[in-house]
Amino acid sequence: MREIEVPVNETLKRQLGRVGVLYGGESAEREVSLNSGRAVIAALRAGGVEVVPIDIQNRAIEQLQQAQLDRAFIALHGAGGEDGRIQALLGYMGIPFTGSGVKASSLAMDKLRSKQLWRGVGLPTPDFMELHGRADWTQVLTQLGGEVMVKPSGEGSSIGMAKVDSAAELEQAYARALAFDSCVFAERVIKGAEYTLSVLDGRALPAIRMETDNKFYDYEAKYLSHDTRYFCPSGLPADKENELAGIALDAFRSLGCHGWGRVDVMADSEDNFYLLEVNTVPGLTDHSLVPMAAKASGLSLQQLALAILMSSVN
Repeated sequence: MREIEVPVNETLKRQLGRVGVLYGGESAEREVSLNSGRAVIAALRAGGVEVVPIDIQNRAIEQLQQAQLDRAFIALHGAGGEDGRIQALLGYMGIPFTGSGVKASSLAMDKLRSKQLWRGVGLPTPDFMELHGRADWTQVLTQLGGEVMVKPSGEGSSIGMAKVDSAAELEQAYARALAFDSCVFAERVIKGAEYTLSVLDGRALPAIRMETDNKFYDYEAKYLSHDTRYFCPSGLPADKENELAGIALDAFRSLGCHGWGRVDVMADSEDNFYLLEVNTVPGLTDHSLVPMAAKASGLSLQQLALAILMSSVN
């Protein structure tokens, strides 16, 4: 990973130019994105970068044309910001941007397609089944071990997710998840520790283990609760930490992702790892995991933001 001076020197400042921080947007993750964007804006400005804050609305083309940017820092979460659409627009306009490209962003945003790809290349992920309105809910539960997570395929931040263990609950959870995405799937519950691996410039940062008293690591546990517990170092032996990092990097690269991101993983009681999803634009709030892992690596939020920004420089 390239060393980043704080604040940036004049040569680097000219190279970066006028940087638009794209945040907010109109997805279900708007509030998280607003917080991420504010943190990035403050960090980059503290480093001396010329920043143009842009709360992306339904006139994104006009907003970007008016801003006259040299490059963009994408801090948009969810639909419209993390699914390849803003990446495609920026690419068409010739504006370099942070993070993964169009295809990788779209694929990583689609949890079901990601899992299908991982199965195809031999990477571990919990058993799963796409759900439809005429499903035999009892049979689905039986095939997936009796307890499942119901997930909208194209949402992040655990929005629309539910953990269920009865046919009636499964049908209800499916109906609720449809409000967020037309593609919904059920995933076998892996009972064990939950980890996340942040990826920055081709390497894995220290793993973080999460614990919550909630039913699962949901939106409240991620962004609102002060009772969620984070462990970094994760407590894994060195060989298992290395194994986890290897699986996370393989998952990240298999989707074509680059620059930065985060990989979420479950472990069972025997410390076998199972991939859940890849986030190509993770949160950068005071509750977020990438800044926490970066801090454990000796990087401040300012250094982290600058390192991410440098991924947009050829």
